[in-house]
Amino acid sequence: MGDIRQSLLPRDVLSAAKELLYHLDIYICNMVQSGRQPPQVDSKTLDLIEEFILHTPKDRNTPVRRMSALQELQLLEIMCSCFQEQSRDTVRQLMFSALFNLQGNQADESRMALLSKLVSMAVAVGRVPILECAATWLQRTHRLYCVRLAQVLVDDYCSMVPGSGPTLHNIHSASPRFCCQFIAAVTTLYDLTSEELTPPMELLQMIVSWIQDDPRLVLITFLNSPLSGSQPISSLDVTPLGGLIRWCIKAPLAYRRNKKQANDGSSDGELDAARLFSALHLSVLQVFMLLPNILNEKGLFGRLALLQMESVAALTSDLSRLLDQADKHTHAATSDTHAAPQLALDRLAQALQVAMASGALLCSRGTSERVHFFPPSVFPLSSLLQLVLSGPVMYYNNIHTPPLAYSPHAAHSPIPAHPTLPPHTPHTPLAAHPAPHAQYPAQPFMTGMPFPFRPGH
Repeated sequence: MGDIRQSLLPRDVLSAAKELLYHLDIYICNMVQSGRQPPQVDSKTLDLIEEFILHTPKDRNTPVRRMSALQELQLLEIMCSCFQEQSRDTVRQLMFSALFNLQGNQADESRMALLSKLVSMAVAVGRVPILECAATWLQRTHRLYCVRLAQVLVDDYCSMVPGSGPTLHNIHSASPRFCCQFIAAVTTLYDLTSEELTPPMELLQMIVSWIQDDPRLVLITFLNSPLSGSQPISSLDVTPLGGLIRWCIKAPLAYRRNKKQANDGSSDGELDAARLFSALHLSVLQVFMLLPNILNEKGLFGRLALLQMESVAALTSDLSRLLDQADKHTHAATSDTHAAPQLALDRLAQALQVAMASGALLCSRGTSERVHFFPPSVFPLSSLLQLVLSGPVMYYNNIHTPPLAYSPHAAHSPIPAHPTLPPHTPHTPLAAHPAPHAQYPAQPFMTGMPFPFRPGH
């Protein structure tokens, strides 16, 4: 496509961009039809995109061309139509990648600006092909850029324009993949470390409604991802479960801290948030309960951790700091002095219990290793958390099957993928291989019982 540059130079900025999109579509269609493997857009074509669509030419002697706001809006409409009219998903995905995959150069800022406006428009006018392409982009791109896109959408539909929330809310049935990745991005963005990083009420209501309507929504990316290789460390988690758990557990203490910093009393907004986080916590636990069947069907139960132990350790570290802050700001004991810390710790215990029982969290064999991830000042406050931490370690029927290489950020996981039991053959009962009492394998979790149990001594 490098030979069309001379024909684009005399054109005005909008006409040149439109012509280039037309040629890019034809070029990628021919590439896909030829069966070239892997299909890849060449560097000359990328240079043309940067010069005539993103307006960041590599040649310093080339004058920079700028679009007016009206021309930019017209370009976005042309792009929406281009993706909508292209029937082949492979072509759409390659075209989207050519336009918006980050190249590590000065054009990336222009890419992000145009991408954010295009996805926001796609939400507004219901352009599902663009949302599907954006979902793939969110899955493959560094999380720092993913949260930037999420921030734009939250600003556009939950903060800046009153009454626009339903527009974003309604896309969950049109593009579940995009909604799943969007939830992963916003739970990464809003980590509740400050009032500014606390999710807006309208966003929280929307996510709770989505998950209540379809609990499998947060598993869409996992269910549709190839099970080979590891997720890049810099990418979003394969499911937003970890981020949602972080929200639910930290929320009671974070909102209490924000209220004290504002010297404000209890408000209707705070009570509404408390009810929403309670509903979200229940919904997340229900999602975990779906996992055993899903993992068993895929042959992954006990081999694939959807919730990484290091992320749990980071959460407990954050929780410990919030508890310390709560203690420092407590001047007089009241009936609710310990209510928020107790609620946070109980939610942590419940999440750990259900995550371990469902196979989403794979624990190492030694109980002491599990307790190592929890600051000693935290779990004595909650008898429920003590009970969970001192309970048995999970083990799995397919213990002889090696752990799967595919695991979110598995390369950096310090925890073994499954516990190590004394050697035995598949037809020999475990009891035939005695071990020291302290290391004797615990009973498996029984789904009919509320908490773990150990065999009698």
